Amino acid sequence: MSRRTLLLVLASSALAHANGRPPYTNGIYFQPGDDQTIVVRSTFGLLISHDGGCSFRWTCEDSIGYGGTFDPDYAVASDGTIFATTYSGLHVTHDGGCNWTTAIPSRYISAVALGSNGDVWAVTSDSATPNNVLRSIDGGATFGSGGFAATSLLMNSIAIAPSDSMTAYTTGYQIGSGAHLYATTNAGSAWTESPLAGVTYGTTPVVAIAAVDPVNPMIVFASSIGASAPGDALYRSADGGTTFAQVLTTTQPITGVVDVDGTSVVVASGTGGTFRSNDGGMTFQPMAGTPQLLCLGKRPDGSLVGCGTNWDPDFMAVAATGDMTTWNKMFRFAELDGVVACPAGTIDHDVCDQQQWPTIAAQFGVIGPSCPSATDVPADAATAPVKPPMSGGSCNGTGEAPVGLLALAAIALALGYRKRRQSSV
Repeated sequence: MSRRTLLLVLASSALAHANGRPPYTNGIYFQPGDDQTIVVRSTFGLLISHDGGCSFRWTCEDSIGYGGTFDPDYAVASDGTIFATTYSGLHVTHDGGCNWTTAIPSRYISAVALGSNGDVWAVTSDSATPNNVLRSIDGGATFGSGGFAATSLLMNSIAIAPSDSMTAYTTGYQIGSGAHLYATTNAGSAWTESPLAGVTYGTTPVVAIAAVDPVNPMIVFASSIGASAPGDALYRSADGGTTFAQVLTTTQPITGVVDVDGTSVVVASGTGGTFRSNDGGMTFQPMAGTPQLLCLGKRPDGSLVGCGTNWDPDFMAVAATGDMTTWNKMFRFAELDGVVACPAGTIDHDVCDQQQWPTIAAQFGVIGPSCPSATDVPADAATAPVKPPMSGGSCNGTGEAPVGLLALAAIALALGYRKRRQSSV
C-alpha cells in the first residue's frame, strides 16, 4: 500500500460518519422567488437557511427518512415545501423540516423536479416493478401518471424546461439496451425517444439530464456518466433532444451544470475544475480560482452558489459568486446555528436535536454564524484538530484527524462519487 493510499484510508476512517463518509456538502436547491431560502444537501443530513446563507440549521437523515450512503434528490416549491427522494418513497415537509410525510409510498423515487407552474414531477427506479414518470398538479398532494410507463427502464433523471412547464426530459437505463432519453412538449401527453446517435458511453451506458436552457426549452444538456473515465462527457442538443453534440469532457465527475441566462453556462466537476461557456454551451474554457465544487446552482437573484470543501483547500462548505470571478465563503460547518427548531415529539427534536446534535456540535467545534462577506478563514478549523463523527446515527470515536487528512479524504470521496452514481442504476 502506497503512502498516499494509506493516508486516504486513515483520513476516511478517522472522519467516517455512520454512513461511512466524512462530512461534506454535495447538493444545493432554492425556493423559487425567494433569495433568502437555501437548502443544502450534505453527507450528514440537510442544511437549511432562511436568511440568504447567513445562518444554517441542520436536520438529520432520520428525520427525513433515509440513511446509509444514499443522497436524496430534493426540490423546493414556491411555498417552502421540500420534497426528498428516498428508497421508500417521495417524502415531503410543509413546515420547514419538522414533520416529513410520504407523498408517493413504497417506491424508489430516483429524481424529482418542479415546473414553473408548480407541477411536481418524479420518476421511479424499482427493479422488480415497471417504472413510471409521475406528475402532480396539486402541489404534491396527489400524483398521477406523467404519460410514460417504462416497463423495464430504471429511470434516473427528470428535468422541466424553466420557460415552458409543458416541456420535460427524462432518462433511464435498461439492461441490455443501455441509456434512453425521452422528451415531451405537452406535459406528458406524448413522449418522443431520442436516438442518442453519436453519444459516447462509459462502462455502464448511462446518461442524465444536466440542465435545460432558461430561455429556449429546446436546448438541453445531458451528461454521459463515465464516458471520459473517470470523468464525464457533456452533450448539448438544440432541437429538443433529437440530436446531440459533445461540448465538453471532464477528468472528474460532473457535479453541476447551470445555464445561467441562455448565453453563459457553467459546469462544475469537483477536483477536476470548473468550466464556463459564453456561447450558450457550444464551447467551454476552464475557470480560474474556483472552489472544488461538488454542487452548483443558480439562486433566484442570478448569483451562483456551490458546494466547496469545508476544510483545506477551500475552507468554505458553501460558496457564492456574483461575478463568476471571486468566490466568497457563505458558510462553514463550524458556523452551524443548531438544529431546525421543532416541537418535542418530532424526530427532528427527539433524535436530531436531543441525541445527535451535541456530538455534531463538538465534532465541528461549532461557534455559530459569523456571516462574513470575505473569504477569510476562521480560526476554528484552520489549524485545530477536528473530532471525528460518531457511529450509530451521528458520530463515534475518539481519535483526531488533522486538516491535511481531511482534504485527502474529501478528494477520495469526490472520486468515489462516480461509483455511487453508477451503482444506483
